[in-house]
Amino acid sequence: MSVSPENISWYLTIHLYKTMDSFVDERDLGLLSKDKYTFSVMSRIIKEECELRLSDHEKLIICFTGQPYPVWIWTPDNAPEDLMERAYQTVKDNSLMDGEHRFNIKYELAEYFISRARKDGLNLMISTNLFAYDCPCSIPPSSVVDGEIHLCTEEDVDVLVDFFDMMHDAIGIDKESREQYRIYAEDGIKNGTVYFWKTSAGEYATSCSWHPANDMASIGLVYTREEQRRKHYAEHLVYQVTEIARSKGYLPMLYTDADYVASNACYEKIGYILRGKLCTIS
Repeated sequence: MSVSPENISWYLTIHLYKTMDSFVDERDLGLLSKDKYTFSVMSRIIKEECELRLSDHEKLIICFTGQPYPVWIWTPDNAPEDLMERAYQTVKDNSLMDGEHRFNIKYELAEYFISRARKDGLNLMISTNLFAYDCPCSIPPSSVVDGEIHLCTEEDVDVLVDFFDMMHDAIGIDKESREQYRIYAEDGIKNGTVYFWKTSAGEYATSCSWHPANDMASIGLVYTREEQRRKHYAEHLVYQVTEIARSKGYLPMLYTDADYVASNACYEKIGYILRGKLCTIS
């Protein structure tokens, strides 16, 4: 049976809704494990409360926690064009192709989305190039700094909220209210996974946290106050938090903006190895 061009979208929609489930299971975690570095965060958040969760359990998984966070889309390497079209139509049919959402995806899918959206009169572009690193063996910093690592306690919650606020202002994405940052701060303190580097003068210089994701630990919240930069505080703090996560039985990993050369060099100096690449389009 032939399908006229005007009915292609309708047929695709019917097909998609027949094959996409709104739940995930061990099949999906198995698929994500094939890209364990680049999709480590997705494998963690997909098990949490999400605004949208779709999967065919074979070739396409879509996960969206909610604003202001990006939509994660997993497809296998060398995905065929019909699969990339399914991914495009699915996000479009779920009102995500509205200019308000971002997508964390592989580069080949990004190229398809950008080209395909142009046909619909939409302008997509790569906004961030992401590197995924892991650290199988840490290298102690060679620099000498003052101060020491400090595990965040309830007395530090206001300062920790400030660091959440400063970091998100600096990167310009995933910005939320200070009330929401306080919830994150209190959770991190309760879990014992958030740290500061405090100078010998007692100043809070750098923050860092870690979160378990299957057998890996995602290192994040790495931010240094402007006046404390270029003093190697972040290098020492990330090294020590990395070792803490490793001591708990996890393989440390982190995401970086590929264009932040200085930060990436810092991570590589303490043993982080580039394992995967993806990008954010918006």
